[in-house]
Amino acid sequence: MSDDALTYRAAGVDIDAGNAVVERIKPLVKRTFRPEVMGGLGGFGGLFDLSGRYREPVLVSGTDGVGTKLKLAQQLNRHDTIGIDLVGMCVNDVLVQGAEPLFFLDYFATGKLDVDTTVAVVGGIARGCELAGCALIGGETAEMPDMYPPGEYDLAGFTVGAVEKSRMLGGAAIVAGDAILGVASSGPHSNGYSLIRRILERAGCTSDNGGLDLDLGGTTLADALMAPTTIYVKPMLDLLKSEPVHGLAHITGGGLKENIIRVVPDGLGIALDAATIVLPPVFDWLQREGNVAREEMWRTFNCGVGFTVILPHAAVAAASTLLARHGLASSVIGEVVPAAGGERVRIG
Repeated sequence: MSDDALTYRAAGVDIDAGNAVVERIKPLVKRTFRPEVMGGLGGFGGLFDLSGRYREPVLVSGTDGVGTKLKLAQQLNRHDTIGIDLVGMCVNDVLVQGAEPLFFLDYFATGKLDVDTTVAVVGGIARGCELAGCALIGGETAEMPDMYPPGEYDLAGFTVGAVEKSRMLGGAAIVAGDAILGVASSGPHSNGYSLIRRILERAGCTSDNGGLDLDLGGTTLADALMAPTTIYVKPMLDLLKSEPVHGLAHITGGGLKENIIRVVPDGLGIALDAATIVLPPVFDWLQREGNVAREEMWRTFNCGVGFTVILPHAAVAAASTLLARHGLASSVIGEVVPAAGGERVRIG
C-alpha cells in the first residue's frame, strides 16, 4: 500500500475497535436473554418469538434518551450506570399502559470509539435490561469523526413491550375519589439536568474543585445526581396482578404537575397535597442553591416521586405493602377529583 493511500482508520473509524467492543459485550448481553429470543448478537436484526405467550397481544413501543445527564456523566467520568438510566426512561414509559417490556435496542454514537468507555456504557444498559426483565437483542455503535468532540458520546434507546388487550391501562377505569399513590424515586432520574447543570455552575460545583463531594445526608452531591433511574417494571407488574390499579404515570419531563394528568380522563382532575411530599436532600439543595420557585420545581423535577399509581383508597394499604417488599417506599400524595372549570391540576 502506498504512503498516501487512505484507509477507514485514517479517516477516523476503527473497525477493529468496534469488533473488540462486540466481543466484550457478548457475555453481558447474553445474560439479558429470555427464552423467546431467537439467535444471538451480531445479526442484521434481533428476533423475538411472541407465539404462545398472549391471546390478544398489543405491542407498546417507546424510545428515549437520557438528556444532558450525559454531560455530567462525561464530566465525572462515570459511564457504568448511565445505561441503566437509558433503559429506565424507556421501559417505565411502556409500563404505564400495563405492558411488560420484552426487548430493548440501543444506539451509541461517538466521534472516536473508546473500547473501555463503550463497554462500560453497554454494561449499564445490560444491567438495566436485567432489572427490567427484558432482553437486549440488538443495537448500533456508530463512530463518526467530526460529529462529536473528543470524549463525548450520545445515547438513544428503544423498547417494545406487550400487554393483553383486555388488560391495557388507558385511564378509563379512573374515577373521582381514587387515591394517587406516589412511589419513591432514586433522585432526579434523567430529567431537568440542563437546569441542574446551571445550578451546579452557579454554586461553583465542578469536578475540578471538589464541590460535587458535598455531603447530602450520607451521600455526595455527585452520587445523588448520578443515581440511576429507578426501574419500576417488576414491582408494578407484580402489583397489577394483585390489586385493582386504575392508572399509572411515569414522572419524567414536566414533573408531577404535567405527567399524572396525562392518564386522567377528561372531566376529571387531580388534587395533590404538597405537604405529603418532603423534598429529598438533593432536591432541597437544588431548590435552595438555584433559588428555584416551588412551581418550577413541580413542573421540572419528580421531587422524589418517580412513579404514581392511581387506585381505590381501599387498595392503598395492600399496594404499599407489596411495593415495600420490592424495596420501594410509597405514600398517598393526592386524589382524583372532578375537574373544576379549566383547572385540572391543583397543588395545595
